[in-house]
Amino acid sequence: MLPAPAFYDSSDVGAVRLERTSLVAAAAEDYRRGHAVAPAARDAIRVAALGIDAQVAFCCPGASMFVPGAVDDCRRTLAWLYRNLDRITQLFFSLDTHRVFQIFHPSWWVDESGAHPAPFTPVTAEAVRGGRFRAVRHPAESAEYVEKLEASGKYVLTIWPYHALAGGVERALEPALTEAAVFHSLVRSAEPRFEAKGAQATTESYSVLAPEVRELGGRRLGAFDAALFDALIAFDRVYVFGQAKSHCVLATLRDVRERAAALDPRLLRKFWILEDATSPMPAPARAPVPPALDFPRLADAAFAELRAAGMNVARTTDPLAP
Repeated sequence: MLPAPAFYDSSDVGAVRLERTSLVAAAAEDYRRGHAVAPAARDAIRVAALGIDAQVAFCCPGASMFVPGAVDDCRRTLAWLYRNLDRITQLFFSLDTHRVFQIFHPSWWVDESGAHPAPFTPVTAEAVRGGRFRAVRHPAESAEYVEKLEASGKYVLTIWPYHALAGGVERALEPALTEAAVFHSLVRSAEPRFEAKGAQATTESYSVLAPEVRELGGRRLGAFDAALFDALIAFDRVYVFGQAKSHCVLATLRDVRERAAALDPRLLRKFWILEDATSPMPAPARAPVPPALDFPRLADAAFAELRAAGMNVARTTDPLAP
Protein backbone atom coordinates (compact mmCIF):
# COMPACT_ATOMS: atom_id res chain seq x y z
CA MET A 1 0.00 0.00 0.00
CA LEU A 2 1.20 3.48 -0.85
CA PRO A 3 1.22 6.55 1.43
CA ALA A 4 -0.76 9.69 0.73
CA PRO A 5 1.30 12.49 -0.83
CA ALA A 6 2.67 15.17 1.49
CA PHE A 7 0.40 17.90 0.08
CA TYR A 8 -2.79 16.04 1.06
CA ASP A 9 -4.50 17.20 4.26
CA SER A 10 -7.72 15.37 5.09
CA SER A 11 -8.95 18.35 7.12
CA ASP A 12 -9.20 20.36 3.87
CA VAL A 13 -11.68 17.92 2.30
CA GLY A 14 -15.01 19.61 1.66
CA ALA A 15 -13.50 23.10 1.58
CA VAL A 16 -14.15 25.19 -1.53
CA ARG A 17 -10.77 26.41 -2.77
CA LEU A 18 -8.54 26.59 -5.80
CA GLU A 19 -6.69 23.41 -6.70
CA ARG A 20 -2.90 23.61 -6.38
CA THR A 21 -1.97 22.07 -9.70
CA SER A 22 1.68 23.15 -9.84
CA LEU A 23 2.32 21.89 -6.32
CA VAL A 24 0.58 18.59 -7.12
CA ALA A 25 2.52 18.18 -10.37
CA ALA A 26 5.87 18.68 -8.64
CA ALA A 27 4.92 16.20 -5.93
CA ALA A 28 3.80 13.66 -8.54
CA GLU A 29 7.20 13.54 -10.21
CA ASP A 30 9.00 12.89 -6.92
CA TYR A 31 6.39 10.37 -5.81
CA ARG A 32 6.55 8.38 -9.04
CA ARG A 33 10.31 8.05 -8.77
CA GLY A 34 10.46 7.51 -5.03
CA HIS A 35 7.89 4.72 -5.03
CA ALA A 36 8.80 3.27 -8.45
CA VAL A 37 5.20 3.48 -9.67
CA ALA A 38 4.79 2.00 -13.14
CA PRO A 39 2.65 3.60 -15.86
CA ALA A 40 -0.96 2.44 -15.96
CA ALA A 41 -0.41 0.97 -19.43
CA ARG A 42 1.58 -1.83 -17.80
CA ASP A 43 -1.21 -2.98 -15.48
CA ALA A 44 -1.86 -6.69 -15.85
CA ILE A 45 -5.19 -6.30 -14.04
CA ARG A 46 -6.93 -3.13 -15.17
CA VAL A 47 -8.95 -1.32 -12.51
CA ALA A 48 -11.23 1.66 -13.10
CA ALA A 49 -12.61 3.99 -10.43
CA LEU A 50 -15.91 5.69 -11.32
CA GLY A 51 -16.71 8.77 -9.25
CA ILE A 52 -20.32 9.83 -9.69
CA ASP A 53 -21.11 13.52 -9.14
CA ALA A 54 -18.40 13.98 -6.49
CA GLN A 55 -18.80 17.71 -6.96
CA VAL A 56 -18.87 20.86 -4.86
CA ALA A 57 -22.69 20.94 -5.15
CA PHE A 58 -23.00 17.65 -3.26
CA CYS A 59 -19.76 17.30 -1.27
CA CYS A 60 -19.10 20.72 0.29
CA PRO A 61 -21.02 21.99 3.33
CA GLY A 62 -23.12 25.00 2.46
CA ALA A 63 -23.58 23.99 -1.17
CA SER A 64 -27.12 23.87 -2.50
CA MET A 65 -27.38 20.06 -2.60
CA PHE A 66 -24.93 19.07 0.12
CA VAL A 67 -25.38 15.42 1.06
CA PRO A 68 -24.85 14.80 4.79
CA GLY A 69 -22.02 12.31 5.04
CA ALA A 70 -20.38 13.35 1.78
CA VAL A 71 -17.31 14.94 3.40
CA ASP A 72 -16.41 11.74 5.22
CA ASP A 73 -17.24 9.76 2.06
CA CYS A 74 -14.70 11.89 0.20
CA ARG A 75 -12.08 11.43 2.91
CA ARG A 76 -12.47 7.65 2.76
CA THR A 77 -12.41 7.75 -1.03
CA LEU A 78 -9.22 9.80 -1.10
CA ALA A 79 -7.48 7.51 1.38
CA TRP A 80 -8.51 4.57 -0.84
CA LEU A 81 -7.33 6.27 -4.03
CA TYR A 82 -3.91 7.19 -2.67
CA ARG A 83 -3.40 3.83 -0.97
CA ASN A 84 -4.15 1.97 -4.19
CA LEU A 85 -2.72 4.49 -6.65
CA ASP A 86 -0.40 1.95 -8.23
CA ARG A 87 -3.28 -0.44 -8.96
CA ILE A 88 -5.96 1.96 -10.19
CA THR A 89 -5.55 2.18 -13.93
CA GLN A 90 -7.89 5.05 -14.82
CA LEU A 91 -10.28 7.47 -13.13
CA PHE A 92 -13.74 8.29 -14.51
CA PHE A 93 -15.89 11.13 -13.18
CA SER A 94 -19.43 12.20 -14.02
CA LEU A 95 -20.26 15.89 -13.67
CA ASP A 96 -23.84 16.95 -13.07
CA THR A 97 -24.31 20.03 -15.26
CA HIS A 98 -27.52 22.07 -15.23
CA ARG A 99 -29.13 25.31 -16.29
CA VAL A 100 -31.61 27.55 -14.49
CA PHE A 101 -34.64 26.37 -16.47
CA GLN A 102 -34.89 22.61 -16.07
CA ILE A 103 -37.87 20.42 -15.24
CA PHE A 104 -36.67 19.73 -11.68
CA HIS A 105 -35.90 23.36 -10.75
CA PRO A 106 -38.47 25.71 -9.14
CA SER A 107 -38.48 27.99 -12.22
CA TRP A 108 -40.18 25.31 -14.33
CA TRP A 109 -43.45 25.08 -12.36
CA VAL A 110 -46.06 27.26 -10.67
CA ASP A 111 -48.87 26.30 -8.33
CA GLU A 112 -52.46 27.48 -8.42
CA SER A 113 -51.48 30.84 -6.90
CA GLY A 114 -48.68 31.37 -9.44
CA ALA A 115 -45.89 30.70 -6.93
CA HIS A 116 -42.93 28.48 -7.75
CA PRO A 117 -42.74 25.29 -5.66
CA ALA A 118 -40.18 25.11 -2.89
CA PRO A 119 -37.25 22.69 -3.11
CA PHE A 120 -38.11 19.10 -2.17
CA THR A 121 -41.72 19.52 -3.27
CA PRO A 122 -42.98 16.37 -5.03
CA VAL A 123 -44.73 17.12 -8.33
CA THR A 124 -46.89 14.08 -8.95
CA ALA A 125 -48.72 13.14 -12.12
CA GLU A 126 -51.98 13.41 -10.19
CA ALA A 127 -51.12 16.96 -9.06
CA VAL A 128 -50.35 18.01 -12.64
CA ARG A 129 -53.53 16.41 -13.98
CA GLY A 130 -55.55 18.16 -11.26
CA GLY A 131 -54.03 21.56 -12.02
CA ARG A 132 -52.23 21.97 -8.69
CA PHE A 133 -48.99 22.43 -10.62
CA ARG A 134 -48.52 23.84 -14.10
CA ALA A 135 -45.36 23.90 -16.19
CA VAL A 136 -44.51 27.34 -17.50
CA ARG A 137 -42.40 25.79 -20.28
CA HIS A 138 -43.26 22.84 -22.52
CA PRO A 139 -46.48 22.07 -20.61
CA ALA A 140 -47.55 19.08 -22.73
CA GLU A 141 -44.12 17.45 -22.58
CA SER A 142 -43.85 18.18 -18.86
CA ALA A 143 -47.18 16.49 -18.14
CA GLU A 144 -46.08 13.50 -20.21
CA TYR A 145 -42.78 13.44 -18.34
CA VAL A 146 -44.26 13.08 -14.85
CA GLU A 147 -46.54 10.31 -16.09
CA LYS A 148 -43.65 8.38 -17.68
CA LEU A 149 -41.35 8.92 -14.72
CA GLU A 150 -43.87 7.52 -12.26
CA ALA A 151 -44.70 4.64 -14.59
CA SER A 152 -41.04 3.62 -14.47
CA GLY A 153 -41.44 2.92 -10.75
CA LYS A 154 -38.14 4.61 -9.88
CA TYR A 155 -38.93 8.15 -8.75
CA VAL A 156 -41.57 10.84 -8.41
CA LEU A 157 -40.48 14.20 -9.84
CA THR A 158 -38.93 16.17 -6.99
CA ILE A 159 -38.15 19.87 -7.15
CA TRP A 160 -34.48 20.35 -6.30
CA PRO A 161 -32.65 23.54 -5.31
CA TYR A 162 -30.80 25.19 -8.18
CA HIS A 163 -27.54 23.28 -8.29
CA ALA A 164 -24.45 22.44 -10.34
CA LEU A 165 -25.19 25.24 -12.80
CA ALA A 166 -22.98 25.46 -15.89
CA GLY A 167 -20.36 28.13 -15.28
CA GLY A 168 -20.74 27.95 -11.49
CA VAL A 169 -18.34 26.81 -8.80
CA GLU A 170 -20.73 24.07 -7.67
CA ARG A 171 -20.25 22.17 -10.91
CA ALA A 172 -16.56 21.57 -10.20
CA LEU A 173 -15.21 18.35 -8.76
CA GLU A 174 -14.60 18.56 -5.00
CA PRO A 175 -11.16 20.30 -4.84
CA ALA A 176 -9.26 17.57 -2.96
CA LEU A 177 -10.57 15.03 -5.47
CA THR A 178 -9.49 17.32 -8.30
CA GLU A 179 -5.95 17.29 -6.92
CA ALA A 180 -6.08 13.51 -6.54
CA ALA A 181 -7.18 13.16 -10.17
CA VAL A 182 -4.30 15.35 -11.35
CA PHE A 183 -1.87 13.46 -9.13
CA HIS A 184 -3.03 10.05 -10.37
CA SER A 185 -2.87 11.24 -13.96
CA LEU A 186 0.74 12.39 -13.66
CA VAL A 187 2.04 9.53 -11.52
CA ARG A 188 0.43 6.85 -13.67
CA SER A 189 0.46 8.59 -17.08
CA ALA A 190 -3.29 8.07 -17.40
CA GLU A 191 -5.66 10.89 -18.30
CA PRO A 192 -8.90 10.92 -16.27
CA ARG A 193 -12.16 10.86 -18.19
CA PHE A 194 -14.94 13.34 -17.40
CA GLU A 195 -18.54 12.83 -18.48
CA ALA A 196 -20.97 15.78 -18.29
CA LYS A 197 -24.63 14.92 -17.79
CA GLY A 198 -27.92 16.66 -17.12
CA ALA A 199 -28.12 19.48 -19.68
CA GLN A 200 -31.37 18.26 -21.30
CA ALA A 201 -34.07 20.59 -19.96
CA THR A 202 -37.09 18.28 -20.06
CA THR A 203 -35.72 15.26 -18.23
CA GLU A 204 -33.73 14.39 -15.16
CA SER A 205 -30.42 12.61 -15.75
CA TYR A 206 -29.46 10.97 -12.52
CA SER A 207 -27.56 8.22 -14.29
CA VAL A 208 -24.40 9.05 -16.19
CA LEU A 209 -25.46 6.43 -18.74
CA ALA A 210 -28.96 7.61 -19.74
CA PRO A 211 -31.68 10.16 -18.92
CA GLU A 212 -34.63 9.09 -16.79
CA VAL A 213 -37.04 9.53 -19.72
CA ARG A 214 -35.63 9.09 -23.19
CA GLU A 215 -38.52 10.29 -25.36
CA LEU A 216 -41.25 12.93 -25.03
CA GLY A 217 -43.81 13.99 -27.59
CA GLY A 218 -42.22 11.68 -30.13
CA ARG A 219 -38.89 13.50 -29.76
CA ARG A 220 -35.81 11.64 -28.57
CA LEU A 221 -34.17 13.21 -25.51
CA GLY A 222 -31.23 10.88 -25.22
CA ALA A 223 -30.08 7.31 -25.39
CA PHE A 224 -28.06 4.84 -23.38
CA ASP A 225 -24.37 5.73 -23.58
CA ALA A 226 -23.08 2.44 -24.99
CA ALA A 227 -19.62 3.88 -25.60
CA LEU A 228 -19.11 4.75 -21.92
CA PHE A 229 -20.51 1.40 -20.79
CA ASP A 230 -18.18 -0.42 -23.17
CA ALA A 231 -15.23 1.63 -21.91
CA LEU A 232 -16.02 0.63 -18.32
CA ILE A 233 -16.54 -3.07 -18.94
CA ALA A 234 -13.23 -3.22 -20.79
CA PHE A 235 -11.65 -3.08 -17.32
CA ASP A 236 -11.29 -6.12 -15.09
CA ARG A 237 -12.93 -4.27 -12.19
CA VAL A 238 -14.84 -1.02 -11.77
CA TYR A 239 -15.07 0.55 -8.30
CA VAL A 240 -17.93 3.03 -7.83
CA PHE A 241 -18.23 5.92 -5.36
CA GLY A 242 -19.89 9.34 -5.21
CA GLN A 243 -23.19 11.08 -4.53
CA ALA A 244 -25.89 10.48 -3.89
CA LYS A 245 -26.48 6.84 -3.04
CA SER A 246 -30.24 7.34 -3.43
CA HIS A 247 -30.13 9.05 -6.81
CA CYS A 248 -27.20 9.42 -9.21
CA VAL A 249 -25.15 6.49 -7.91
CA LEU A 250 -28.21 4.28 -7.73
CA ALA A 251 -29.54 5.29 -11.16
CA THR A 252 -26.17 4.65 -12.80
CA LEU A 253 -25.90 1.20 -11.23
CA ARG A 254 -29.46 0.37 -12.26
CA ASP A 255 -28.58 1.23 -15.85
CA VAL A 256 -25.49 -0.96 -15.58
CA ARG A 257 -27.64 -3.83 -14.32
CA GLU A 258 -30.18 -3.39 -17.12
CA ARG A 259 -27.52 -3.34 -19.82
CA ALA A 260 -25.60 -6.27 -18.36
CA ALA A 261 -28.79 -8.32 -18.13
CA ALA A 262 -29.29 -7.81 -21.86
CA LEU A 263 -25.68 -8.65 -22.76
CA ASP A 264 -24.22 -10.99 -20.15
CA PRO A 265 -25.23 -10.95 -16.47
CA ARG A 266 -21.70 -12.05 -15.53
CA LEU A 267 -20.54 -8.51 -16.37
CA LEU A 268 -22.06 -7.37 -13.08
CA ARG A 269 -19.28 -9.18 -11.23
CA LYS A 270 -16.87 -6.53 -12.51
CA PHE A 271 -18.60 -3.80 -10.51
CA TRP A 272 -17.65 -3.06 -6.90
CA ILE A 273 -19.71 -0.55 -4.91
CA LEU A 274 -17.70 1.25 -2.22
CA GLU A 275 -20.51 1.35 0.33
CA ASP A 276 -18.71 3.68 2.75
CA ALA A 277 -17.98 6.20 -0.02
CA THR A 278 -21.57 7.16 -0.84
CA SER A 279 -24.50 8.54 1.17
CA PRO A 280 -28.21 9.03 0.43
CA MET A 281 -30.08 12.28 0.21
CA PRO A 282 -31.95 12.70 3.51
CA ALA A 283 -35.71 12.39 3.54
CA PRO A 284 -37.46 15.77 3.67
CA ALA A 285 -38.59 17.00 7.08
CA ARG A 286 -42.19 15.84 6.82
CA ALA A 287 -44.31 13.68 9.07
CA PRO A 288 -45.09 11.17 7.87
CA VAL A 289 -42.45 10.94 5.14
CA PRO A 290 -44.08 9.93 1.84
CA PRO A 291 -42.67 6.53 0.77
CA ALA A 292 -41.47 7.98 -2.56
CA LEU A 293 -39.38 10.57 -0.66
CA ASP A 294 -37.86 8.25 1.95
CA PHE A 295 -34.57 8.33 0.10
CA PRO A 296 -32.41 6.39 2.61
CA ARG A 297 -34.90 3.52 2.73
CA LEU A 298 -35.25 3.41 -1.06
CA ALA A 299 -31.47 3.42 -1.49
CA ASP A 300 -30.89 0.58 0.97
CA ALA A 301 -33.56 -1.57 -0.65
CA ALA A 302 -32.23 -0.94 -4.15
CA PHE A 303 -28.62 -1.64 -3.15
CA ALA A 304 -29.69 -4.97 -1.69
CA GLU A 305 -31.25 -5.78 -5.06
CA LEU A 306 -28.06 -4.81 -6.90
CA ARG A 307 -26.01 -7.04 -4.65
CA ALA A 308 -28.42 -9.92 -5.18
CA ALA A 309 -28.14 -9.37 -8.94
CA GLY A 310 -24.38 -9.97 -8.82
CA MET A 311 -22.67 -6.65 -8.04
CA ASN A 312 -20.01 -6.67 -5.33
CA VAL A 313 -20.12 -4.45 -2.25
CA ALA A 314 -16.88 -3.47 -0.50
CA ARG A 315 -15.50 -0.89 1.87
CA THR A 316 -12.65 1.51 1.21
CA THR A 317 -10.60 -0.23 3.90
CA ASP A 318 -10.84 -3.62 2.15
CA PRO A 319 -7.92 -4.76 0.02
CA LEU A 320 -8.53 -4.50 -3.69
CA ALA A 321 -9.86 -7.77 -5.03
CA PRO A 322 -7.11 -9.98 -6.49
